[in-house]
Amino acid sequence: MTKLSVNINKIATLRNSRGGDLPNVVKFAIDAERFGAEGITVHPRPDERHIRYQDVFDLKPVVTTEFNIEGNPIGKFMDLVLEVKPTQVTLVPDAENAITSNAGWDTKRHKEFLSEVISEFKANGIRTSIFVDPVLEMVEGARQTGTDRIELYTEHFASEYGKGNENAIIAYSEAAKLAGSIGLGVNAGHDLSLDNIRFFKENVPNLLEVSIGHALISESLYFGVENVIQMYLQKLK
Repeated sequence: MTKLSVNINKIATLRNSRGGDLPNVVKFAIDAERFGAEGITVHPRPDERHIRYQDVFDLKPVVTTEFNIEGNPIGKFMDLVLEVKPTQVTLVPDAENAITSNAGWDTKRHKEFLSEVISEFKANGIRTSIFVDPVLEMVEGARQTGTDRIELYTEHFASEYGKGNENAIIAYSEAAKLAGSIGLGVNAGHDLSLDNIRFFKENVPNLLEVSIGHALISESLYFGVENVIQMYLQKLK
């Protein structure tokens, strides 16, 4: 069964829009796990416009499932991850001014840099994953960095699937097959939703984990958080 990790960045965005501590991200994480989430994901950015670095420290002692921290491995981010020691760190090459993640790593071009970063995280007992596009060359390049997993960047699939183009899944299926054959675990995330998650899961082999935030929180406005988490879990069976 593919694990569901709930990305709680949007909860922090809502909190920050009014100041104060409502909604409380720590309580939301606790409740999400109580409702069945099998992991909690956060993506702190340098400007702390949603998840703050302090949130990550506050979450560490209460997350009882898998704690996944995403981000670009700049110095401040690396210091945070090495202090918190989450279950997993997902390396994302996002620019500081990016609204959201918009591309995977060029694992060939950045092989040496990624290898150094991954070596340090793994030496501290932290599982590593690299955000990549569904390009076979990039998957093979990821293996050469020493990473444990890749996370497939699924925006293109979600966009095309929404237009009725089911063939958009082919590149992801092939990337996942290759990853499995060379010993890499496969995660996925970005714009996955209740509308497309079952199709994605059924057609992408070796899928260990999906990280879902924006869609899950948006869908919860209509159906409630507990219901939505259970709906995802059913579709991921």
